Amino acid sequence: MMKFVIAPDSFKGGLSAKEVAEAIKKGIKCVYPNAIYSLVPMADGGEGTVRSLVDATNGTFITEKVTGPLGNPVDATFGILGNGTTGVIEMSQASGLQYVTDKTANPLKTTTYGTGQLILKALDHGISELILGIGGSATNDGGAGMAQALGARLLDQNHHDISFGGGHLNELAKIEISTIDPRIKKLKLLIASDVTNPLIGQNGASMVFGPQKGGTPKMVKRLDQNLSHYATLIFQQLGKDLAHYSGAGAAGGLGAGLLAFTNAKMLRGVDLVIKYSGLREKAKNATFVFTGEGGIDFQTKFGKTPFGVALATKQVAPNAPVIVIAGNVGDGINSLYADNAIDAIFTSVSGVKTINEALRFAQHDISQVSENIARLIHATQK
Repeated sequence: MMKFVIAPDSFKGGLSAKEVAEAIKKGIKCVYPNAIYSLVPMADGGEGTVRSLVDATNGTFITEKVTGPLGNPVDATFGILGNGTTGVIEMSQASGLQYVTDKTANPLKTTTYGTGQLILKALDHGISELILGIGGSATNDGGAGMAQALGARLLDQNHHDISFGGGHLNELAKIEISTIDPRIKKLKLLIASDVTNPLIGQNGASMVFGPQKGGTPKMVKRLDQNLSHYATLIFQQLGKDLAHYSGAGAAGGLGAGLLAFTNAKMLRGVDLVIKYSGLREKAKNATFVFTGEGGIDFQTKFGKTPFGVALATKQVAPNAPVIVIAGNVGDGINSLYADNAIDAIFTSVSGVKTINEALRFAQHDISQVSENIARLIHATQK
């Protein structure tokens, strides 16, 4: 009996990972109607991680009202996996770029307070471990707002709480953590991120990502100086040296804030999704593995879903070819074959199309190329 494991990422702007998986299955099933199909929606820790893990484990979605990056209330959705004890959050749901415009974006003022609130909301639902994807942030506050939501006191010289935003971190004089919600100490918190930038400096949160969040050169310089002051106080008062810690600069320094105020561990997003989706177990005895995402190129080797899926499934099904379907096939894909993990790469787009047309017909095109690949497989087995 043929067994097809289908574990794609989303095609961003078009289809969710689950929709891509269903489209691939539809195409293959035209040729192998009686095969076994195991669909495992995937993600790499960024956008779509909550949906992929909830879909893969038959979990539930929960929407709560929290504080957005500009201080306004927003509706943020997080997930609880099928085991009932693991939560999964994308920080962008509470503190993401989608809540600001070209006119309102201001990394001196935007806050991660809502992300902290979302963590507490997840705890209210009885979780004991939490996967937190940190990408797409509108913030540059070093996770200070998140820490304040958890109960930490960030005080100025007059013992007043400092205001939201990275622009006020230079006022910080005293950090009090005894007031943090006691549940945080018991929480197993896993940060899903592939960002390796430090908190400060030329490759830090402010210099690299600040301009994307509305930061002018003057703002960026000020933010970097403020984060440096923040890091110094964290080291002096909490004993954690995070200024140049790899990944501390993720999400405007939220990585540093999580490492400073919780017991968080930072891991590659795709590795976490592979583990908690149960991909390896589901891939045992696979005949073929199908994966993919919207675009693939030489960078796919560095923490992207298709390569992670290939490596993981080869561990448990070494003889199962791994086939990648992508909307756009970019430069340098030959390097993806060097590790003998990925066996073939196909583009799903049929004919010349505009981007809008490619997105509109993505489901049909993915099914069509999957059917054609299945027909080739069938022809070689005659």
